[in-house]
Amino acid sequence: RVICTSCCKLPQIYFLVCRCHLLDLPWEDVLVPHILCYLPLQHLVSLQRVSKQFHSLIQVYLANCRKFDLSTIGPCIPKEAFCSMLKDNKVLQSLSLQNCSDWVTDKELLPVIGQNQHLQRVDMSGCVWLTRHSLVAVSLSCMHLQHLGLAHCEWVDSLSLRSLADHCGGLQSIDLTACRQLKDDAICYLAKKCLKLRSLSLAVNANVTDESVEEVAKNCRGLEQLDLTGCLRVRNQSIRTLAEYCPKLQSLKVNHCHNVTESSLDPLRKRNVVIDVEPPLQRALVLLQDVLGFAPFINLQI
Repeated sequence: RVICTSCCKLPQIYFLVCRCHLLDLPWEDVLVPHILCYLPLQHLVSLQRVSKQFHSLIQVYLANCRKFDLSTIGPCIPKEAFCSMLKDNKVLQSLSLQNCSDWVTDKELLPVIGQNQHLQRVDMSGCVWLTRHSLVAVSLSCMHLQHLGLAHCEWVDSLSLRSLADHCGGLQSIDLTACRQLKDDAICYLAKKCLKLRSLSLAVNANVTDESVEEVAKNCRGLEQLDLTGCLRVRNQSIRTLAEYCPKLQSLKVNHCHNVTESSLDPLRKRNVVIDVEPPLQRALVLLQDVLGFAPFINLQI
């Protein structure tokens, strides 16, 4: 702003207009923490192709980002690009590799895990080309891990899960859906070591029996969510133990658990626990409606 009083009684104010480009803003103080953090990863990938300066800016962002989620664009990212994007990052707290099953292997993942010891959340669900070495690396490097997704990772075995239990005692949730190598001994060991578990999925594993469920119930008293879908060997006894020892339970999935009946589920229903199996009468009404095409009136007070 310039003020001129030489020729006029009243001062005249002139505004000097200057052009400011986006890249003129401070990168690490403004652009990275207040603008780029709100852009989806696919937009950032596109943005770095605009110019050399934008490429440098995105590299600065990627080196400092706390969350890296490939769940939406995993199949479109070449593994070389994944390695390049995270080569300088040592501050990751959340890493999601869902939908990267076509290309991610230990070779790409191990360097990232090794240099990011502050990871609290890792999701490797469906990454079929990884091996137990990746899980061991996570357990040894990520002492502050709280959430882990391993759904449909059939390479997870007893030894790698024991390593996780030994080193990540603060674990709060773990998804072991369809990890079919795991048996009661490994799950019981996990329950005894990770007492803070609040969410656990053991779904689609025919090896899981009452022993696992009871050990989880007795050790993880703060458990809120348990998925036992398709665990054919689970019976009423372990569900009763669950009801006794886990007062904070909010959700229980027992669909296709044919040995679990209403006698063990009813006490949980009375505590407003959300159960994915309808009560017998409700199921009968739904079946009747499917057959007849309408729901008959039944006086439930009789």
